Amino acid sequence: MTENFKILAEFVKDISSETPDIQSYIFVKENISRYQLNIDINSKALKNQMIEVNTKLKFEDKEPSEKKSYFEIIYASIIKLNEDVKEKKDIEKIVLCDVQNKIYPNILKTFLDLLHNSGYPEVKMDKKIDFNKLYNEKSN
Repeated sequence: MTENFKILAEFVKDISSETPDIQSYIFVKENISRYQLNIDINSKALKNQMIEVNTKLKFEDKEPSEKKSYFEIIYASIIKLNEDVKEKKDIEKIVLCDVQNKIYPNILKTFLDLLHNSGYPEVKMDKKIDFNKLYNEKSN
């Protein structure tokens, strides 16, 4: 199957790791298993069949706590759609599934490097995200 888009560029648009003090660091280190990964994807049409896709990963504690760390990355991808792609539904699937399936290994590696370099080398994210399944659930 030929792809109906091409990734022209991908890069880290924004990256953040915040741990306010040593007490927070120690608390987070003991409670990092409570942290959850959230993904948010948005896109912006550019000219000439190009789209900027921003994929945001946020790793945070949903529990209210004074002591917490904050980790976030916004990963931008610039894609060019093939000329025959016109339907909104097709474009949506490309942005939410196809592009994500291609770039996710790169985002995940960068995000894990951020967490490890922020003092949390024990964090692992083994669970593969099924973007197609998420898209299908959203569409129904």
